[in-house]
Amino acid sequence: MNEMLLIRHGETTWSASHRHTSYTDLELTPDGERQARALAPLLAGRRFVRVLSSPRQRATRTAHLAGLTVDATDPDLAEWNYGEYEGRTSDAIGEERPGWSIWTDGGGPGGESPAEVGARLDRVLARVAPLLERGSVALVGHGHSLRVLGARWIGLPPSGGGLLRLDTATLSVLGHEHGRRVIRRWNLPAPSPTGTDPDRAARH
Repeated sequence: MNEMLLIRHGETTWSASHRHTSYTDLELTPDGERQARALAPLLAGRRFVRVLSSPRQRATRTAHLAGLTVDATDPDLAEWNYGEYEGRTSDAIGEERPGWSIWTDGGGPGGESPAEVGARLDRVLARVAPLLERGSVALVGHGHSLRVLGARWIGLPPSGGGLLRLDTATLSVLGHEHGRRVIRRWNLPAPSPTGTDPDRAARH
């Protein structure tokens, strides 16, 4: 049964400090590179009819280190644009805007709304879903945008992504069951070489 694999990029300095990162093109940290390499065993032996990545280097580098050959970069896989909230933490934003949530309120001034992000990820699904008739597909991207994509796959609104925690350097799998779109696996971490599972949670 063909599947759509979602791969979130490895750690960056901003993801480690829970700072919202969209258009800022950060490199992976050394730990992020190790995380990305650790994904390779989860992908070994799989064949993909298409591998797409966000244009950001943290995504393309993760794909390379995980052993994937990217066929093309897709701007629609870029992270949710946070506008003027770029580089800030949720706690800091909440101090000046109590109750703020990216899932209902969208990015800051100049950023994207939930509806805009949802429309962008719907375009990705419209292009990629037909490819599953020929084989599996891999998408390499970011925390919030991939959470929206997962929500839209199963018919939830973009805000439904708020229920789908997604840590750095993890693998999620979308597919079908009895003709219905389902989430087959979610937020699967790569095996740790030390036998421990570090907390990779990042709120951006």
